[in-house]
Amino acid sequence: MQQRLTMWSATGLIFGHALCMNTCRTMVVPRGKPLCIERVPPLPCQPKMGESTMPSGGIADPELALVDRTLSVVGVGFGVTGLALAAALHEAEMTEDALFLESRPKFGWHDDMLIEGSSMQVSFLKDIVTMRNPTSRFSFISYLHAMGRLTNFINHGVLTPSRREFADYLRWVARQLDHLVRYDVHVTDVRPVYEGATVSALDIVAGENAVVRTRNLVLGTGLRPRMPQGVIPNRRVWHSSELLSRLAECGDYLARQIVVVGAGQSAAEIALYLLDRYPDSQVCPVFARYGYSAVDASPFANRIFDPSGVDDFYAASPSVKASLLRYHGNTNYSVVSSDVLGALYRRQYEQSVIGDPRLRIFHASRLHLVSFNDDSVVADIEFLPTGEVTRLDTDLVVIYATGYESRDPKHLLTSLAGYLRTDELGALRLDRRYRVKTVEGFRCGIFVQGATESTHGIASTLLSVAAVRAGEISQSLMETSQARPPAGSVTHRH
Repeated sequence: MQQRLTMWSATGLIFGHALCMNTCRTMVVPRGKPLCIERVPPLPCQPKMGESTMPSGGIADPELALVDRTLSVVGVGFGVTGLALAAALHEAEMTEDALFLESRPKFGWHDDMLIEGSSMQVSFLKDIVTMRNPTSRFSFISYLHAMGRLTNFINHGVLTPSRREFADYLRWVARQLDHLVRYDVHVTDVRPVYEGATVSALDIVAGENAVVRTRNLVLGTGLRPRMPQGVIPNRRVWHSSELLSRLAECGDYLARQIVVVGAGQSAAEIALYLLDRYPDSQVCPVFARYGYSAVDASPFANRIFDPSGVDDFYAASPSVKASLLRYHGNTNYSVVSSDVLGALYRRQYEQSVIGDPRLRIFHASRLHLVSFNDDSVVADIEFLPTGEVTRLDTDLVVIYATGYESRDPKHLLTSLAGYLRTDELGALRLDRRYRVKTVEGFRCGIFVQGATESTHGIASTLLSVAAVRAGEISQSLMETSQARPPAGSVTHRH
């Protein structure tokens, strides 16, 4: 994929930084025109005062003009957490010097899991703004009003919209904030910019050449699919995050037997969906539990997702944190909503009545892939209580609905490792408002969204806290927004 770095400022121009052999230059191009980076020969020059010394590249565009600019904040990642922060910054009138960089070509939210009939598991009031600002123009209610569906939604009498509708709401917000984000930008490194012995700014590096300079960085790089070790996706073995795209490629027939590995909400929804979509296929859920478990959606348990719940978790000792995560794992992990559980059980029972057991549940079981390639899969399913093995080897597809894991924010921060405080396990230390704790002399702010379960609790990767967290980070940025690096020598140290 071609690497691009394009940006939009309040002046209506797209600007970017490119470094040409020890010379830091900021480029301006008209809005809508991608800024394409290509390699050029080194320039025979020496570093000057106030410039970075980095490997360089050049820009092949004759319409470029030069301008100096250091941003106040750059967000890496523009999923739900980035969108929530962009909305908070917009409402605080802090977007003139803000920019988000996203590796995907466009905004999306679980696009391949927008199964027909699937619903949100949280109230629409836990959108990306309402818990922070109930009067926001970016709320789900404002979206319904803009779409002309507010009355109909009220008459519908539900708190949980369909996942498809909520995804459309998020795209609606993203379109309004599109000027703050540049897509198809793959950030590879974050490097310190020095003013004497002080780190006064950060260079956000995309690819080998393109650089954006900022005083604050917010990392919201999202989740990645979790697959068993050694399993490489192919045409017949893949993760549920690819569901609808994979099914579209297969058309009206997928396989004679479809194995769905996992015991959570996605796994159960997929099994139910496949039963309807492929009436000639047998659907085989496989999981280690004895049966699907219901989610704890009780009002008392849900308090763990409240802002005060985050406060309490953050203040707790490591042992108490571990206990809370263990006690309340059934609010989020490997659990299924009661309506989906009821539908699955009803479907299995009805099939037993007519003698057509297309839903074949392998409970208390483990899947072992014997062999797999694009043409065939051979799998053994072990029943754990007895060790009995069932082999599936006829026209088989395996879908892993095995969840996600947070990307470690440190993978982009290796160049800053000496400045960041970590705990005994090597994890970043964060303050209550999600800012990374740093050593003395590091004047930039680095914030982490999402990958904070060990410090801020089980809600960290969920929509429930996105709005409030965005407000806390934007408030922290506002408190330091007037600070500007004083004039002086700025060099880049390798």
